[in-house]
Amino acid sequence: MIESNNSEINVDRLIKKIREEVASRQPISGRNLETIKVASVNQTLTINHIENLLHNAQLKSQIRTDFPKKLNRFPFSLSQPLQKLVLKLYSFLFKEQRAINFSLIEAIRESLTLNRKLIDQVMDLQGQVMDIQGQVLNLQGQVKEMSAHLTVTEKHFKEQLHAMDERSIKNDSYLKNDLTQQKRLITLFLEKAQQRFPEPFSPEQLQTLVNEYPHQLDAFYVAFEDKFRGSREEVRNTLNVYLPLIENAKLGTPESPILDVGCGRGEWLELLRESGYSARGIDSNNVMVNECHARCLEVSQGDAIAYLQNLPDHSLGAVTGFHLIEHLPFAVLMKLFDETMRVLQPGGLIIFETPNPRNLFVGSGDFYRDPTHVNPIHPDTIAYIAILKGFMNAESYFFAEQDNRSQLLASSNVKFDTLESYLSISRDFALIGYKP
Repeated sequence: MIESNNSEINVDRLIKKIREEVASRQPISGRNLETIKVASVNQTLTINHIENLLHNAQLKSQIRTDFPKKLNRFPFSLSQPLQKLVLKLYSFLFKEQRAINFSLIEAIRESLTLNRKLIDQVMDLQGQVMDIQGQVLNLQGQVKEMSAHLTVTEKHFKEQLHAMDERSIKNDSYLKNDLTQQKRLITLFLEKAQQRFPEPFSPEQLQTLVNEYPHQLDAFYVAFEDKFRGSREEVRNTLNVYLPLIENAKLGTPESPILDVGCGRGEWLELLRESGYSARGIDSNNVMVNECHARCLEVSQGDAIAYLQNLPDHSLGAVTGFHLIEHLPFAVLMKLFDETMRVLQPGGLIIFETPNPRNLFVGSGDFYRDPTHVNPIHPDTIAYIAILKGFMNAESYFFAEQDNRSQLLASSNVKFDTLESYLSISRDFALIGYKP
């Protein structure tokens, strides 16, 4: 009998694998495709090898007409008639075995033929699978392109919608504040008009109306700051750098409170309150003062110089002002330093932040965007004024990076010897000084 050492080809497993691949529709990589080709070649070689073995077995299974050459030597050498008799006897004894062998050989050949056809069908199916997967990949690529296009469109639409919402909110805020202010002025006017009849306006009543006249643009300036200075959260983040100065000077207690002149919307006061410091503010803008009151901040409405003049000597621990001094005429600026020196306690602190004209963009144009700005103030000039007024360790400080206000850099350590230095210097700077 013939012994076969070749593993049987499992057609069911191959078809099942193909179906799984078609169902999953996973892309065939170049490596996988090469593996499939190698497997197909190996199968073909195996079948060819089996056919060779079958051919050899068929030759061995035929009726023998002569003795093997190895048996023609003594003592096995016999006469020709005797050899023919032995061969006939051998053929008779193994007649059924030869029939069985021939049947097995034919069955295996038919199995090989069937396997070859199945391999051809498998290869054809694999080709179809690759075609389908190619189409799937093409569709996936189109879907990805459409998805990316939709994502970009959606992002652009959301950005446009967000920008429209922001503009709408700011415009609504401006209109609301402006209407509130106009309502207040009209109400005041009507009250004074009622008091006039049948008497004419008194000088005090006329003065009240005159005093309210400058506030008709308060709502406009609040909207202007919202647009160009930034949101409350953005401004708060820029002021964190000053908190260590308050902590190191041990100020902000009820005995050494902080006064923020020109406090605006109250971002600094809110930050101080959250840090546990005692602070209050003063601002001339009615709308901004109302915003501070809505946040339960201690803020008064009025002129900063007049407010300071009414405070007793040595009553404050610190005086701060952010984007205030550039709004003051020079004579008023000098008064601010005089009154600040008087009301501060020994060891008291001043912090005045203002646009930096040493930055080329600020000095050449951005400073003049605000119509209420008077003059830009040079860092060296404001530091000299502070020293002249009696403050010690007074110096102007830039921010180490334009977009990172976490570190202060003394102006005396900065050199302006290249054009790049004027472009990269921070857009704001701060005067910091102490009362002896």
